[in-house]
Amino acid sequence: MSAPEPATADVAGETHGGTGPARTTVLGPVLGPDDDVVAALGERPHRVLVAGTSGAGKTTLAGRLAALWDLRYTELDGLYHGPGWTPRPQFLDEVRALVASDRWVSEYQYTVARPLLAERAQLLVWLDLPVPVVMHQVVRRTVRRSLRRLELWNGNVEPPLWTLLTDDDHILRWAWQTRRKLADLPERLAREAPHLVVVRLRSRREVERWVTAQAAQAR
Repeated sequence: MSAPEPATADVAGETHGGTGPARTTVLGPVLGPDDDVVAALGERPHRVLVAGTSGAGKTTLAGRLAALWDLRYTELDGLYHGPGWTPRPQFLDEVRALVASDRWVSEYQYTVARPLLAERAQLLVWLDLPVPVVMHQVVRRTVRRSLRRLELWNGNVEPPLWTLLTDDDHILRWAWQTRRKLADLPERLAREAPHLVVVRLRSRREVERWVTAQAAQAR
């Protein structure tokens, strides 16, 4: 098992380790797939966030961690989207109620909610997967949902696939346009939530290796 390497960021938000240019913010520790989360926290995590761009697999991983660590999983999209894809006015109140509880896992998303989530979380798992992998996953997910007319949240379903050509906010366009939106995550967390322990996973193989290790430790 490798020792956690502190992550530091310069003004531009580039992450560095070891020696390098002058730093302005410090975040630590940042763990890899073979590091011991329980040792870093001093206990088994019970307030957990999963970060990643659209299609990275946040929901799937959050559900797996909920089962593994006996946590309550709340999907933020379900709190945010009302019928007809309209934002629910009680969204932030429900986020506050979520984070006030002691055992939960959710996604690190929605600009207005992230500070509330990060303030109370102990652990953030960052799905920092390659762009081609993420885009493949989000395309496959969108096609499946659209063709099967799967209900998502509060009666909403994915629109027909042809709306990709007409809707500027279509999920596939959104996923591509925001594919690098978390590039500054280490700098952001160093500034806003330096208490968080972060696990950075850079491939699906690393995700599986890390989850397998957590499951073995939880037995």
